[in-house]
Amino acid sequence: MTIEPSAPALPTHTGSCHCGDLRFEVTLDPSAATRCNCTICTKLAIVGAHVKPDAFRLVAGDESKLGTYEWASKSAQRFFCPRCGVHAYGRGSLAQLGGAFVSINLNCLDDIEVGDVQIRHWDGRHDNWMAGLRDQPWKIFAAS
Repeated sequence: MTIEPSAPALPTHTGSCHCGDLRFEVTLDPSAATRCNCTICTKLAIVGAHVKPDAFRLVAGDESKLGTYEWASKSAQRFFCPRCGVHAYGRGSLAQLGGAFVSINLNCLDDIEVGDVQIRHWDGRHDNWMAGLRDQPWKIFAAS
């Protein structure tokens, strides 16, 4: 009988909005994240990661009283603090991401140095999702 080594447990991180009314815990590997050039992600400067819903726990703040934003595709809903306005996380479901997910804004984690995170880039601005991730940001404006 061979015993396979188990994968190391992922760390649990705490996060919050600016004022602290919205606080959460999330279990994830924060060494890699993504940025998207779509208009909402660009304007909010989101550095994101996705986890399964059971890896996320809202510690403070009633989700039904948080501000929400949902765009045309209705694939995800962002939650933000109604007091300070920080967009901390979102919930959605996409087959390409394995179904239900929670997206985390790594800028809201209390113990992560985002400058040390490897960031890969999506081209959401041009609905170019199937091109996948790449190391360099996609251009927002087409070359003239």
